[in-house]
Amino acid sequence: MKTIGLLGGMSWESTAEYYRIINQGVRSRVGGVNSARVVMYSVEFAEIGRLQNAGRWDDLADMLAGAAVAIEQAGADFLLICTNTMHKLADPIQSRIDIPILHIVDPTAAAIHTRGIKTVALLGTRFTMEEDFYLARLEREHGIKGIVPETDDRAIIHRVIYEELCAGRIEDASRGEYLRIIQTLVERGAQGVILGCTEIGLLIKPEDLTLPVFDTAHIHAIAAVEAALAD
Repeated sequence: MKTIGLLGGMSWESTAEYYRIINQGVRSRVGGVNSARVVMYSVEFAEIGRLQNAGRWDDLADMLAGAAVAIEQAGADFLLICTNTMHKLADPIQSRIDIPILHIVDPTAAAIHTRGIKTVALLGTRFTMEEDFYLARLEREHGIKGIVPETDDRAIIHRVIYEELCAGRIEDASRGEYLRIIQTLVERGAQGVILGCTEIGLLIKPEDLTLPVFDTAHIHAIAAVEAALAD
């Protein structure tokens, strides 16, 4: 079994889900009391948020690359960045380490292809929804078109992530707003929805919707299990 590296803490609520899903996945596949080999580095999220809002992405790249180096030195065979947004920095982080990064978009796109879907709604932080590091990879490398909410609705999605979900708050009113926003994207042609922030799966569940839901945290974690157990 390979050792999985987790660069987490962004936020710890979703990183805890990664750890749970990965260990349950290993146990279900191998049986007994088997669990995953994991090296985890959990950053301090308030500091990350301050640097994001200040646009200090070079400082963030240095910080996360340093954490990735520590994960590699601790014996990880590959790395997961346990957040969609910070895949904005996947390339500079990868340039500092020799182990591969399992990019969150790639297994998500594979899951979308299994459903025969070509157009998906993308919910996430404003960085994920408004910049091209995520949408461009979906379309350029996987042939999937992503559509995002209008400006005001993007602000709602972003606020709920940072002010509620990252603080461990699950609000029914916010679930209602997310479902309303998803419906507007369905009316614009979305055939499924990517929960493109690893915290959104804490709020929106597949049973809340009639269209396919792609929970990136769950998909990413299961991809890690498959990579760890591959020959």
